[in-house]
Amino acid sequence: MIIALCVVCMPGMLGAQKFDWQPSPGHKQVPIWPGKVPDAQPAKGPEFALSSGTTFLVAGKSATEIDNVTQPTMTVYSPKGINTGAAVIVFPGGGFSVLAIDLEGTEACDWLVSKGITCVLLKYRVPDSGPHDDAGNQRYPKAPMALEDAQRTMRLIRFHAAQYHVDPHKIGVLGFSAGGYLVADISTNFDKRVYPLLDEADKVNCRPDFAVALYPGHLRASHIGLQLTPKIPVSRQTPPTFLLQAEDDHVDNVNDSLVYYIALKNAGVPVEMHLFAQGGHAFGLRKTNSSITEWPQLVERWLRTIAILS
Repeated sequence: MIIALCVVCMPGMLGAQKFDWQPSPGHKQVPIWPGKVPDAQPAKGPEFALSSGTTFLVAGKSATEIDNVTQPTMTVYSPKGINTGAAVIVFPGGGFSVLAIDLEGTEACDWLVSKGITCVLLKYRVPDSGPHDDAGNQRYPKAPMALEDAQRTMRLIRFHAAQYHVDPHKIGVLGFSAGGYLVADISTNFDKRVYPLLDEADKVNCRPDFAVALYPGHLRASHIGLQLTPKIPVSRQTPPTFLLQAEDDHVDNVNDSLVYYIALKNAGVPVEMHLFAQGGHAFGLRKTNSSITEWPQLVERWLRTIAILS
């Protein structure tokens, strides 16, 4: 099973104990939809979380996944000290099958708030809410559920910017693997609301002010050649973007970053890309012997370059 977390869903986890994931004390999950979730699909089972235990370790630590998300939520993490006014919505990876909620979610929020950036962790719908592998073929859902959740969250944060103490003009997105695809998705599909109008928040622009896509997947039109999928219509209005991937990534090919970089460059969008010979996939923010895991420092410098951080 090829998912962004790669081997978390191995048979050895089938005997692991399921539990209800909750954010750390002092933080609360907030439903992003006021009533019925748009384009709701029949649940494949109740939502649950699993720890990889010793089956899958990154930097010597296990990872936690969430399965069967049908009620998407956002959790806001606010800086305790200096507040820069910037905010980042984080999209965990998981191949649109599960969500790597700590490795590519809460740990990213811990880093962001330490830099004075408000972090919004989106627990978007899975499985099959975006492009996903099906017997070797890339399939798309009938309705773009993950994009619906992403657009709604961006609008909510921008509409309530004063409440969350953020600058409405400094709200970006950051995602890993499938979440990296979602970064590109909302960065290029922001001019049309993909769900019905619900309230005043839905009248707000959902274009990110900046975007960070880490080892993104699903961006090529096919496994052969260097052509961007038409589902990602890059334009001059696409926000400034940061891309990072390893050449030995055997889950999402480095060509996914390359095709997106080329399209951004040709459209005149400010883009910075970092490619590393080694690093693999699904490392999140955990430090390993690979130099690619020093990427947060690169992102911090880039955020200063584009005047998001002073």
